[in-house]
Formats: sequence, structure tokens, C-alpha cells
Amino acid sequence: MRYLLFIGVAAVAALAAPVSAQFLGKPDSPPRSAPSVAQQFWAPKPSAPTPYVAPNKIHWKLSEILAAHRGQSDWLQPLVRNPEQEADYVSLGAGKKTKAKMYADDRVMWIVQDGAMRVSIEGFEPFIATKGFMVTVPYRNIYTIETIGDKPSLRFEVRRSGSKPLYPLGETPDPVDGKTYVKVARGTPGAATLATDNPIYVDFLKQVAIDDKPYNGKFVWDDHFTSNILRGKAQPVAPDTNRGHFHIDFTEFWFIMEGKIGYLIEGYPYFETEQGDVVTAAAGRWHRASNSPNTPVSTRIPLNPRPGILHNFESQ
Repeated sequence: MRYLLFIGVAAVAALAAPVSAQFLGKPDSPPRSAPSVAQQFWAPKPSAPTPYVAPNKIHWKLSEILAAHRGQSDWLQPLVRNPEQEADYVSLGAGKKTKAKMYADDRVMWIVQDGAMRVSIEGFEPFIATKGFMVTVPYRNIYTIETIGDKPSLRFEVRRSGSKPLYPLGETPDPVDGKTYVKVARGTPGAATLATDNPIYVDFLKQVAIDDKPYNGKFVWDDHFTSNILRGKAQPVAPDTNRGHFHIDFTEFWFIMEGKIGYLIEGYPYFETEQGDVVTAAAGRWHRASNSPNTPVSTRIPLNPRPGILHNFESQ
């Protein structure tokens, strides 16, 4: 009876209150002062550095990847595997075309490293993407990639871990271990997302790499995917006592878009990278990325599974 009385009182109170005041944080709610952000705090860091488990490793060199696949036109090189994201280098032979497919609830993103491709995304005009193009397909958008020209196209592709593609009925799905593709009908509206908050593509070489102009902007930004474009001039190498920061729960990795980027990652000496390389800082490891002093301008593309993940810097 007390439970029923409580529900009744709550219901009456809800009916009596203005509808717009029922939800905390509405524009006409009482103003809330900005919460203070602690300048120092305790953060749980692994007692031992998180290990790299294959195919993950601290530094994938593009030159070594290409050497390993010399003479091949169609190949896939796994690079990153973690609970949130996975990344590969994918080569598609001249004249070849991917099957039409889409992802149910997550986007896919890639950077063209070499060659040329025609990208067709349902609802958008097809476009030709060449070296330096950054492309992203929102979820539930059917798309294809077709290599054009007389050489393979090569792309660095990132997806949500565990996401499996869906195919229109005209395609034969590629087999997936432990899964059986069955014919289904969509039971809810579930419309495809549009490119309202994120662009479909950026032509980096024409839109960003202008003279030596620095750039710091978002490419894609949603609740499961974050990718920025960080371009800057050469800078001196900081001392090893500057360990940078670490992330508590997530692995961060980077695609080297231009120039050379220097890294200091916990457990490894400082090293520098080349364009097309991929670098990974396992979750919980101190890491520091900076533009190399050995080239005028450098650009890195960081990839993370959350927008604004917490950066934990060493307390002084």
C-alpha cells in the first residue's frame, strides 16, 4: 500500500508540475553553475605496461608492409585490434570492386594511401578519391569502392571492433566465422544517417596541406569514433622526462599523414615515423607525440573510440 501511495503522490506531483520542468537540464530549469574540474586527482594506471598482442605493435612501418606484400595486388594487412576499434591496410587490385555493403550501427572510415578509387555511397554523388583523401561512411549507408586506373588502390581502414557487414539481397555475403547470413526485413525505421555533423570526405592535400599552415580540426566525431587532423610545424624534441599522458581505458593509435612524427611511448625509446606509418599506444601507457624537427610540417591523424577521452598528465 505504501508503494501504491508513493506512486500516486508522484503521479499527482508530476501532473501538477509544468511539463518543461520535469527533466533536469532543460533550458528553463534553474541555472546550474559550472562544476569545478580538479586540477590534480588519482588515476588508476596499470602496474605493468599493457602488452602488445599481435597484430598490435608499437610501430607499423609502411615500407615493411609493402615489402611483405610485394607482387600482390589484393591483400589485407591487420594492424590494430582492441576491444573498441580495428584497423587494416587494404589493397584492391586494378579494376576490382568491393561488394555493396553497409554496417548496421557503426561507421567505417579510411584514408587513401595510394592509387585511385571511385567511392559510391547510397544517397550521395559518387566521387574519385586519390592519395590523401579521408573518407567516412555513416552507418546504414550502402557503399562500394572500385579501383580505377592501372594500379591497385591502397587504403588504411578503421572500423568498430566486431562490426560485421550487411549486404543487399543482390550480393552474396562473405562468410563470417560463427555467423550465418539470413534474409531479414527491417522492423523499425532505422534510417541511414546523413553527413550532417561529419563530412563524407576531406581532400587533405588540397583542403588542409596548404603551405606550412597549421591545422587542428575534427574529421569524424561521434559517440563511438573520434578522428582529428593535427598539422603543425617542426618543433624541438622534448626531454625524456616529459612522458606526455596516458588514457585509462582506451588504446590510441595514429596514421602518419604527412612529414615525420616523433613518439616517446612507455617502455620504448624515442623514435620517428614516415608518412603512411601507423603507431599505437596501448591503454595505460605514457605516450607523447610531436612534430619532428627534421621536416618543416607534419600531420598525424589520431584515432580514438570516444570523443574527448581523458588525458592524464604527470602531476608536477
